[in-house]
Amino acid sequence: MHHEVNGTARELEAPRVQEARPTAPPSRRSRPVERAAGSPSVGSRALALLSESWRPVAVLLALFAAWWFVAWRELVPAYLVPSPGAVAQTMVAEWPMLLEHTWVTTLETIVGFVLAAVIGVATAVLLVYSRTAEKSLYPLILFAQVIPKIAIAPILVVWFGFGMTPKIILAVLIAFFPVVVSAVAGLRSVDPELLEMSATMGASRWKTFRKIRFPGSLPQLMSGLKVAVTLAVVGAVVGEFVGADRGLGYVLLLASGNLDAPLLFADLILMSLIGVVLFVLVEVLERLLIPWHASRRGNLALATV
Repeated sequence: MHHEVNGTARELEAPRVQEARPTAPPSRRSRPVERAAGSPSVGSRALALLSESWRPVAVLLALFAAWWFVAWRELVPAYLVPSPGAVAQTMVAEWPMLLEHTWVTTLETIVGFVLAAVIGVATAVLLVYSRTAEKSLYPLILFAQVIPKIAIAPILVVWFGFGMTPKIILAVLIAFFPVVVSAVAGLRSVDPELLEMSATMGASRWKTFRKIRFPGSLPQLMSGLKVAVTLAVVGAVVGEFVGADRGLGYVLLLASGNLDAPLLFADLILMSLIGVVLFVLVEVLERLLIPWHASRRGNLALATV
């Protein structure tokens, strides 16, 4: 009898012990599966890219169809608006020459844009941190921007010759102003409470700039850089118009002087491609630097319009 009572007691206590056992943690093998399920797949990224790019592609196709129709029906003389086929044949036949001149214009644009970005950001920091510098330099910067750059180009050619230097300087002068304006606006848009809290905690000016001011100014600064990179192409080409023996601007002058419409259109297409490619590179840099900004979120209502 005593053994039966003990056995019954053990049977009654066994479920309680099982209930008190903590549940086993999920195995390590199941964790990567959960992460993979939450991350977007390659197919979803491709669909998102297509959904974002089909509109501009459709507009380009519509423009190309209109261009082809005008040339096919000869609504405009061929020496003014050549057919797409003639432009394509010219690009293929003159590709070595066009590639050489495209490289020259691209190099002038990139060097001018980088210099404009560095000098512009440094000038904006000086204007924001020094009231005296702002009152002294800002009117001069605005005055320099108002002067037509096509009027400065001959002076630069006289000073620096027919090499790449005057083209780079002209690209810097044209791209400099939007960088300064956007950088000043961005540096001043930082929340004053963050700056006061940083000063209260004893942070230095350099640390405050590196941790608070500069990251907070990146959204507006990147907008100015995207404008500046397209203007740098204009500056380089304008410099080549005035005096050059290389570059797409030089080819454009030759094509217009010889009434070579296919070469003229091919040259214009390459100029546009330089600006578009550089703009896209700055856009990619913006996505890498400020993925936290509201403009980079994919669930905005404006993105679905």
